[in-house]
Amino acid sequence: MIYETAKEWLEAPEKRVALFGMSGLGKTHVSNILRAGGGWFHYSVDYRIGSRYLIEEINDNLKREAMKNPFLADLLRSDSIDITARLRFENLAPLSAWLGKPGDPARGGLPIGEYRHRQALHREAEIAAMRDSPRFIARARALYGYPHFVCDTSGSFCEVVDPADPADPVLEAMTRHMLLVWIEGGEEHAEKLIERFRAAPKPMYYPPALLDRLWKEYTNDNNVEEGEVDPDDFAIFAFSRAIRERQPRYRAIAESRGVRVSADDIATVRDEADFNAVIADALMARAPA
Repeated sequence: MIYETAKEWLEAPEKRVALFGMSGLGKTHVSNILRAGGGWFHYSVDYRIGSRYLIEEINDNLKREAMKNPFLADLLRSDSIDITARLRFENLAPLSAWLGKPGDPARGGLPIGEYRHRQALHREAEIAAMRDSPRFIARARALYGYPHFVCDTSGSFCEVVDPADPADPVLEAMTRHMLLVWIEGGEEHAEKLIERFRAAPKPMYYPPALLDRLWKEYTNDNNVEEGEVDPDDFAIFAFSRAIRERQPRYRAIAESRGVRVSADDIATVRDEADFNAVIADALMARAPA
């Protein structure tokens, strides 16, 4: 780790962290607090995925939908209008809309084959976006003079790396430049996240083996064919399973390459000083007795 002790962290003139954990536990919230303080560059992996690596796919998806409307189709063909996504840190809806959910097309679902294809593209984009993060550390310093850097990873971070591989290229690249910080939630947090997801199901990335297992289990248990699947119901089912399957992967990354902080402690962070104290405590907790 680039900071081994609380003293090293607190005295470091350049602090660099990568926050990881389930979406909804405070990664982006804390990143925004640090950015607002003026000294931190906020690198959003999800924003980089959408704005750099999948933007053509996203825009093509919007145009494909527009072409279903004869009025808009004529204007698109004559190059009279432009339809492009407006991605922002706080609004990644175009990326989510492109990723989609599998199931009944009448309910907004995608064929499972197309869904798997988009999942594969998302995986490639996420890996590339994370491997870009060290370069953005240098850019943030050289272009804007930011001394500190926070990498706000995607919730699927643990799914596109191999925590058991000491030579995993993404983890190697990140740990050489940043302190990996797991925002750990307990069972009560998991239940709250599932309830929140149930109210507004969102597209997610799943590794291929897990997606295949969940898809087979859902269709068998509900005795439905591909085109009969309720996209939202499957998304809720899959999320409730994935959220718990990710926990040991997050834990393995933190134990071998980083530190852990509780979601409750992160929720108390109000400024940079609070954040520095939370990280210092995590480094002290990791230190051998």
